[in-house]
Amino acid sequence: MAYTFGRASLSDIAQLVELRIGYLTADFGELEPQQEQDLWRELPAYFELHLDFDLLAFVAREEETGRIVCCAWLLLVTKPPSPRFPHGQTGTLFNVYTVPDHRRQGLARQVMLRLLDAARELKLDVVELNATDDGYPLYQSLGFADDSSTHKPMRLML
Repeated sequence: MAYTFGRASLSDIAQLVELRIGYLTADFGELEPQQEQDLWRELPAYFELHLDFDLLAFVAREEETGRIVCCAWLLLVTKPPSPRFPHGQTGTLFNVYTVPDHRRQGLARQVMLRLLDAARELKLDVVELNATDDGYPLYQSLGFADDSSTHKPMRLML
């Protein structure tokens, strides 16, 4: 099968929602019906507001059908400069996902290479991510390293 690579646009929102739900289902297991309904309702508005503003979605499409079968998202974040990010320009990588019947063909690597090229063009200081066990070898092969920060990740759910 042949693929094309590029960035998603507003016309791809329905597919991006589907891929997000696919990713979340793969990561968390089956979603509760209400959770999935909430995602279908909320995600389109999120993409309309953020896509190509502070969210870049890189994708692989089936050449023949145009169907998106792999994606990786880069959330652009400006923070106060620090020694870790001297210009304050950072990126958070998330939702790296390949539709199951298209896996093990190098699509995620190709999408990631394009995403990282864009991050360099944007002069981001750092791209951060939380790796799944499945994604960890890919990220390592692309130059990502374990975070050596002495700070402990924490979260407060509100």
